[in-house]
Amino acid sequence: MFETLSVELRGAIGELRLDRPEKLNPLSILALEEVAAASRYFDEQPEIKVVIVSGAGRAFSAGADLGSFSGALDKTTHEIAEIGRRMADSLEAMRALSIARIHGWCIGGGFVLASACDLRVASEDARFSIPEVDLGIPLTWGGIPRMVREIGPALTKELVLTCRPFDAEEARSIGFLNRVVSAESLEDEVEELATQLSKKAAHALFSTKRHVNAITDQMVGTTRSWADADGMVTAFQDEECRQVRRSYLAARAKKTRG
Repeated sequence: MFETLSVELRGAIGELRLDRPEKLNPLSILALEEVAAASRYFDEQPEIKVVIVSGAGRAFSAGADLGSFSGALDKTTHEIAEIGRRMADSLEAMRALSIARIHGWCIGGGFVLASACDLRVASEDARFSIPEVDLGIPLTWGGIPRMVREIGPALTKELVLTCRPFDAEEARSIGFLNRVVSAESLEDEVEELATQLSKKAAHALFSTKRHVNAITDQMVGTTRSWADADGMVTAFQDEECRQVRRSYLAARAKKTRG
C-alpha cells in the first residue's frame, strides 16, 4: 500500500510505522504524503480506536529529507512546506487516538510528527533535536504552535533557536512526553497503553480528544501556521540562510566521515 511506511491493523489497534530504517526514517515528500494518506486510511476503518506511530530500526525519524526536497523539480518550496503542514494536520485530525512510540533520534520534522500525536512514550535512549535554525530555515509544518501548546513559549524559543539536543528525561520534564521507559520495555509499555485505551467506549475516547483539541486550538491554533510556507520560501532564497545551510551540511558530512 505504501513505499515509505507500513500499516498494520490488529483489531481496535492500528500501527503506522515509518519504514526506511537504513536512512533512519527520513521524511521525504513521498513519506509526508503517505503519512497523510495513512491517517485518512485509518479514518476509514471504523473499528480502529488507537494508532501507534513508530519508526523501524534504530530511530523514530531523522527528520526532513532535504535531498528529496531539492530534487523535486515539479514542486515549489512553498508547495513542499504545505505538504509537511498537511501531514501534521492530517495525523492530528485523525479520529483515533494516536500514540507516538519514540526511540533513538527524533529530529526536526520527526519531532513535529511526534507533536501531532495525542500521547508520546519514549525509551530512555531517545534523543531529540530541532536543527532547522542551524540549517538556515525556520521550523515549519505547524511545529511552532504545536510546541507552544505542549511546552510553552519560552522553552519553544530556547529549543528552536539554540538547536541543542536534549534527552528523553528532559522531554518528559518539560511536558512533551507522557512517559519514559526502558528501551527493553518500550514496545510492551506502548502496546499495554494502546490495549487499555482500545477497550474503552469509542464515543467517550473520540469526544475527549475532540474536546481537548478544541480548547487548545482556541489557545494556540495550528491554523495560525498559515505563513509557514512563506517563511520556508524566504529562507531558501536568502543568501545568508543558504551559506548557513551549506556550512551545517558540510560540517555534518565531515563528522560522519570522521
